[in-house]
Amino acid sequence: MDRRLFLSLIAGTVVLPCMAKAVPEPQSPLVSRRLRLQNPHTGETFEGRYRDDDGPIPEVMDELSYFLRDFHADEKISIDVAVLDFLSTVMDAVGQTAATILSAYRTPETNTKLSKTTFGVAENSQHMYGRALDVHFGDKLEDAMKAARAMQRGGVGWYPHSSFMHMDSGPVRNWTLDHVGLGTLLVGNRKVRFDKHGHVLVGGDGRSKIVVGGRAPDVVRGGQATASVRQRLLRLATAKH
Repeated sequence: MDRRLFLSLIAGTVVLPCMAKAVPEPQSPLVSRRLRLQNPHTGETFEGRYRDDDGPIPEVMDELSYFLRDFHADEKISIDVAVLDFLSTVMDAVGQTAATILSAYRTPETNTKLSKTTFGVAENSQHMYGRALDVHFGDKLEDAMKAARAMQRGGVGWYPHSSFMHMDSGPVRNWTLDHVGLGTLLVGNRKVRFDKHGHVLVGGDGRSKIVVGGRAPDVVRGGQATASVRQRLLRLATAKH
């Protein structure tokens, strides 16, 4: 897989046909929503309601924008209330009362620096738009990840080795990065395995290999190049199951 394509899929800036789902409306009204959060980088905490019967509370949303700022640059952005609703709903689903926010808003400059040193940081990340949170909390984290994915409300990345999950209010998509530097991107109902460079490890038939070179990796069988990985992914996503 072209690394840019892979990271664009994670970021939600490129969406395959089967992944192009709108974030569904919550089944029940989101009223009187509360959050209890801490930021280990700044030592700051937030606790209180951010939404009441009339909707998001403007002054509290301003407070959360500051709390969830890019602490590297000390800059903030308006935080999408949908990602806060997503987090709150997931926490309620697993009975979690507090969460640690490892990363929220990132300036383009911060995101660029991280993308050069940290695998899995997309160049056009949802973090840059105030629509993403990297979250850690106790022994219910894996249950929370499963609950979040079942809700089909946005992007959910699972980093079990680092004990955190990514949540965003972008298109519905899931990926996992495990402790051996390998990962899985869910494309429709199929799982695509990739390495730390974002290259697909093996084709769908179990025999294909990826040759990296030129403009994009090609799938090779019997010494002859066939469809590109981008084309194969699109076929995979649109195939009838």
